[in-house]
Amino acid sequence: MTLDDLTTGQKGKVIRINAQGPFKKRLLEMGFITGAEVEVIKYAPLKDPVEYLVKGYHVSLRHEEAKKIEIEPRQ
Repeated sequence: MTLDDLTTGQKGKVIRINAQGPFKKRLLEMGFITGAEVEVIKYAPLKDPVEYLVKGYHVSLRHEEAKKIEIEPRQ
């Protein structure tokens, strides 16, 4: 399952980032590290980007970017 599969209010734990180079580094710097809990806060009016809460920060990612983050869903 990827971060893109979650809906508003759902949470997940980061398992793996399937990206390389500067983009992977950027995701790690934003807090998307293995074991971090991520919550979907809201979708933009046109459904892209999506606002997430990770490590106390609000981060927006496009669907294409969120598909690169594997997660384990939480209740």
